[in-house]
Amino acid sequence: MSNTNYAGKTGQHPVFPIEQETPYPMTVTDGSGRTMPHTVSCASDTLTFSVRLQKKLEAVSGRMRLFRDDDGAVLWLEMTGDAGGVWSVTVRGRDVCADGEQSGLFYFRFEFDTRFGHLIYAKEENDFGAVYRWQDENIHAFQWTVTEDRYVLPDSMCGGIMYHIFVDRFSRSEQHPKMPQRGDAVYNDDWYHGIPQHAHRPGGQVENNEFFGGNLWGIAERLPYLQSLGVTVIYLSPIFRAYTNHKYDTGDYETVDPSFGGDPAFVHLLREAGKRGIRVICDGVFNHTGDDSRYFNRYGKYDTVGAYQSEESPYFSWYRFKNYPDEYDCWWGVKVLPALYSGNPDFREYICGEEGILHKWMSLGVSGWRLDVADELDNRFLCDLRTRVKAENPEAVIWGEVWEDASNKIAYNRRRRYFRGGQLDSVMNYPFRDGILAFVRDRDAGALSRAVQMILKHYPAGCTHLLMNLLGTHDTERIISALAAKPMGDLDNDALALISMTDEEKARGRALVRLASVLQFTLPGIPCIYYGDEVGMEGYRDPFNRRPYPWGKEDTVLLAHYRTLAAIRTSHAVFADGDTEILCAADGVFVFERRNEGETLRICVNRSDEVYPISGDWYDLLTAAEYRDGVSVMPDTAVILQKL
Repeated sequence: MSNTNYAGKTGQHPVFPIEQETPYPMTVTDGSGRTMPHTVSCASDTLTFSVRLQKKLEAVSGRMRLFRDDDGAVLWLEMTGDAGGVWSVTVRGRDVCADGEQSGLFYFRFEFDTRFGHLIYAKEENDFGAVYRWQDENIHAFQWTVTEDRYVLPDSMCGGIMYHIFVDRFSRSEQHPKMPQRGDAVYNDDWYHGIPQHAHRPGGQVENNEFFGGNLWGIAERLPYLQSLGVTVIYLSPIFRAYTNHKYDTGDYETVDPSFGGDPAFVHLLREAGKRGIRVICDGVFNHTGDDSRYFNRYGKYDTVGAYQSEESPYFSWYRFKNYPDEYDCWWGVKVLPALYSGNPDFREYICGEEGILHKWMSLGVSGWRLDVADELDNRFLCDLRTRVKAENPEAVIWGEVWEDASNKIAYNRRRRYFRGGQLDSVMNYPFRDGILAFVRDRDAGALSRAVQMILKHYPAGCTHLLMNLLGTHDTERIISALAAKPMGDLDNDALALISMTDEEKARGRALVRLASVLQFTLPGIPCIYYGDEVGMEGYRDPFNRRPYPWGKEDTVLLAHYRTLAAIRTSHAVFADGDTEILCAADGVFVFERRNEGETLRICVNRSDEVYPISGDWYDLLTAAEYRDGVSVMPDTAVILQKL
């Protein structure tokens, strides 16, 4: 059962049309009586679910209908009612988990026998409120996740700021100007105006062997710049030896690519970043390799016997061949990316073993991993990876590339177990990006509210505080282009390569990016800046979103705004682990508060055409302005308010 697996017409009661009324909200409390903002708990935790019914219904009995996703079982739990019309049921997580499990995913609703008939209390279809239904039709269920007790999430990166770098396009090195050059690569010397190599149409054949010369030495030289942005975590695109500029076609997990400076440059970056309190995480591409790799070795460039070369290869069992050697599983049909069988014991040992790849790089100082296409990785591999990462460093973080709700994701006909205790710490937060775009570009505050509520209701709190809150990545349009450039339409890449935003579009884009970034920096999670977004870099889809960083030609106004946001975030601990409550999400206005025991901040972004009033005495952290007797939030502006 999923939360949308009921269909049919909604029945109306001929005598008591309560379906037209809004039910009292469900409350969930833990064993100490504390109200829970979400329905996520550990196996040993006890939760009490309570629903208040109107007395005029004269309910005589109530039950919680609990659907267990692991095995499809339906559990009926009796509720008790009090004189005030409140019906409650208390449940311990492990008591309802499937046999042999210490975690689970559940969907639930409440059913009552009343004077007027059988009444169902269920979830709204497109929101997180509740509805009444007299008939078992068109019913949607609430979600409850039970995690393993051992699911301990690191918190030392919470409250920080992440910076995502596509290595070849961020910075050349002045101190190491000459990197090794390959005979089978193309080198583009035009850092500021060069057009990235591209196919005529998306998905067309392209070598991806053009390099602009950015490297790890160059990143180390730019650490003072990153420090000025408040960056505490650098997320590097893949760095291991590979044929292409993007390195998602790993050739050798044991070696940093020479064109990026090799192992010495990486060790230097780790050391210098550490001196500044900046951690470095790597992009773990463990779902596939390149066909040009020591493991597959289709072209014989490596001094190994690859899987393509012989069925006796030690790597043969890592891949799945259909008709040896030329027909094999590959990532999305891309022949140069043969898919790894990540469940293979030898591969798991190679990556996750005591002396494996994870150990090698973490022993040098790597602080975490972003897992490429996590949906395609075997459950056993993810569990082994977590075990090894936490053994190396309990505070290291594992993020997964998941584009949807990661708490209930179904991929390749399998329900994923990312947040049940043995796999991921958190994920890339694409749902927030979608919600922010819908609100800032299209004024749809409801879409942003639904995205935020989905995360708050479905994710463990620790996962939420570690989310990669992104506005752009190497896989998306640049945020300024997504907000203000002309739509791509059906234009081919040759056309997109030559399009630049007009001055009017840039001005509009800058204003909208300011609003989007306020949300990115203040909603729960870690803001992840895609290199250059903070200075107005534009670009449509890959590869035009991967142009070199415009050193010396930055949008300094936008950069100053990002530095202000960084200073605010760094100086207020509420952004690390504070609770979040949405106060308004309607008519082009989004208002929410972040709260902890020490302070409460109110954030308002106004995309309407009207002034939005907020009563009280406030100090705006964005503008350093004091307001007595209320704040008037003007159209297309934002405030981050602190009580005076």
